[in-house]
Amino acid sequence: MRDLPAARVASALLGLALAVVGLTACSPAASSGPERPERPEPLASKDVGVQLFQWTWDAIAAECPSLAETGYGWVLTSPPQEHILGEAWWTAYQPVSYRIESRLGSREQFAAMVSACAEAGVGIVTDAVLNHMTGQDEPGEGWAGSRYDHYDYPGLWSDSEGHFHHCGLTTNDDIASYSSAAQVRECELVNLADLATETVPVRTRLREYLADLVSLGVTGVRIDAAKHMSPADVEAITAELPEDFLVISEVIRGAQEPVRPEEYLEAGDVFEFAWGRDLAGIVKGGSLRLALELGSQEGSSTYLPSAAAWIFVDNHDTERGDQTLSYKDGQDYALATALMLASDYGRPVVYSGFAFRDREAGPPQDAEGAVLDAECPEGVGPEAELAEGDWVCQHAWPSIEGVVGWRAAVGPAGEDASTSVDGRVVAIGRGQRGWLVANGNREPTPQRLATGLEPGAYCDVAQGSPAEDGACVGEPVLVDEEGFAELTIPARGLVALHVGALAQG
Repeated sequence: MRDLPAARVASALLGLALAVVGLTACSPAASSGPERPERPEPLASKDVGVQLFQWTWDAIAAECPSLAETGYGWVLTSPPQEHILGEAWWTAYQPVSYRIESRLGSREQFAAMVSACAEAGVGIVTDAVLNHMTGQDEPGEGWAGSRYDHYDYPGLWSDSEGHFHHCGLTTNDDIASYSSAAQVRECELVNLADLATETVPVRTRLREYLADLVSLGVTGVRIDAAKHMSPADVEAITAELPEDFLVISEVIRGAQEPVRPEEYLEAGDVFEFAWGRDLAGIVKGGSLRLALELGSQEGSSTYLPSAAAWIFVDNHDTERGDQTLSYKDGQDYALATALMLASDYGRPVVYSGFAFRDREAGPPQDAEGAVLDAECPEGVGPEAELAEGDWVCQHAWPSIEGVVGWRAAVGPAGEDASTSVDGRVVAIGRGQRGWLVANGNREPTPQRLATGLEPGAYCDVAQGSPAEDGACVGEPVLVDEEGFAELTIPARGLVALHVGALAQG
């Protein structure tokens, strides 16, 4: 999404505003009345992340210029370290070593990706698996050739030296009850060899791995399975990272469970899983105003504090379950993502993965098991027909891409923010910078609504980002002299306008 130069905005404003009311620049009525305030510039805020799940380093590097233009600020990558062999998606989450060599690319390709994305203005946040190693009972060889046994990783970890937990709290040392904090943090998660992260040698080696990522230019990490480490361990392992380095812990909120996301705030930010779960029912039910109220109560114990929370509609785990929406929900998914991007609570992460029927299925791979570069085909969107292994490219769906640009243009909610509700239709205003209206009805809904925008013709970016020449996708939306727009909101859809997407011509 391009920000229009100020002179071009001013010129367009004059011509378009006058055209809307049928006046000309030389007519007497055009010069009467109070002088209008100058239309504000887009803010170019970029706080939206995108998880490009199982995208190769080369594919991410190629995508970063487009991501930057759209308004994304950073990419969350899959784990880069050496892992076990296998086709399933979860092989990437069973580390064999901390060498940056995986089926997604080599160390050199990883470094080149980080550099290319930084040049485009996009940061790289990588998934870091620190809690455990493999869950394989039989010895094996990792992607880069490292030998391993379940509890023995030559030159790295050894059971005889106390590098692993054996909790002794269950018959097989696996977690049996999430009502026990000791089991969650000291027993094994589905047989994965659980590192003794409270010990000095383990903490030291994990710090070295994170320092290596920093040396490659990575700007943040997602701490995978942070829930299965104590908060003190997470804090100690991440304590030496640069001050501006982003740390987001994965701590799944469970009802009545003793391990709570709030405990991990001293180490940085945390993903708020409850937000996406609650959003799913709201969107399916059509009561969209409730989506905007999630997390809004001061002092609420339901969610993390907004400033420390990262929210999402789905991720690589939840899309394989039934508690959140996924790409398979089509238009409801697109609508939910737009509401997330318009929400005042937390900061959003858009998800983008591959199509699957078998929940164990991995991404498209070649004969040697290397993942094939992701390509987003023409016609991506909620109605696209997808085969097993097709890249879904949710981040490039027209409505999602457009509303990412909308959020970048309008910035965070300020004193001029507004919300209005009419039945299942909810409108969100950001002063003179932007306006969005979403329809929870299953039929198109005609409305005449106050936008808060200056008069003119605006592109509806929910239909897609404007073309390079500034032409809208679809018909422009006219805002009259009183700031109202007459429009029909698509069923289970939305209309989004902002000052960075004025209709041209």
